Amino acid sequence: MWTLEKARALHDAPFNNLLFLAQTVHRQNFDPNKVQLSRLLSIKTCGCPEDCGYCSQSAHHQTGLKASKLMEVKQVITEATKARDAGATRYCMGAAWRNPKPRDMEAVVAMVEGVKALGMETCMTLGMLDLEQAARLKQAGLDYYNHNIDTSERYYGEVISTRSFADRLDTLENVRQSGIKVCCGGIVGMGEEPVDRIDMLVTLANLPEPPDSVPINMLIPIAGTPLADASPIEPIEFVRMIALARIMMPKSYVRLSAGRTAMTDEMQALCFFAGANSIFVGDTLLTAGNPGQDKDTLLLRRLGIERMELES
Repeated sequence: MWTLEKARALHDAPFNNLLFLAQTVHRQNFDPNKVQLSRLLSIKTCGCPEDCGYCSQSAHHQTGLKASKLMEVKQVITEATKARDAGATRYCMGAAWRNPKPRDMEAVVAMVEGVKALGMETCMTLGMLDLEQAARLKQAGLDYYNHNIDTSERYYGEVISTRSFADRLDTLENVRQSGIKVCCGGIVGMGEEPVDRIDMLVTLANLPEPPDSVPINMLIPIAGTPLADASPIEPIEFVRMIALARIMMPKSYVRLSAGRTAMTDEMQALCFFAGANSIFVGDTLLTAGNPGQDKDTLLLRRLGIERMELES
């Protein structure tokens, strides 16, 4: 079990020592020059009843975005095919829901089955799941389910009031019990203290099984949300988070997620050195911007990093 004190001591170590340890752990578990590429598609945008303070898709916030209906299955498969042909090996589908309704499950299952048939790993983020819904998605072939805890339990109530931290953990347990791999991380730069970021990783590392994927997001401040004026996290502090996640969860994929448009190439290179080995590719992440395929291809080429292939 990880303690907050032990994790904090690592986080606060001299930067070079922290990065050296993180890179050592990374090399013991992964090829340091390969990165897993994922693609994210919003299959149902906006209108979410949750009040997450960072989210452009909440019905509580005036962000100028309009709610859409659930995307047609055929269109999702077409987009997934494009992503596969562009080099993505995992396809992630997100819906702005508190939880899936029974009437939505048939289409969602068809999407999972269709993307799986393309030879890609499948991932979904649909809000809270009960055990029956998780089991149905597992039967359809879902590989990963994303459900972030966002921040520490202490700070959680400052960001979200419509569901509890315990609700998040319940969904993660339902996903784990069903046999689907857990994708779970959080967001930094929401006004939290450094200890909250560290405690978030302690929670993740101390789950019955650490998440298979750990996305670390840097807040993208969006006009119309309560966190529109949040001060950005300093780059060195962000890299420390990546390194700490790698050390605490050595066999997990650590995904450099939202916020990369605000990162320099040098900052991203440091994140890769610190143990990040997964990114989202494409021009958008749900509704926010992303660097785009060409820019990512050029950066990875400059760093000598190759695309990770699916395990046979």
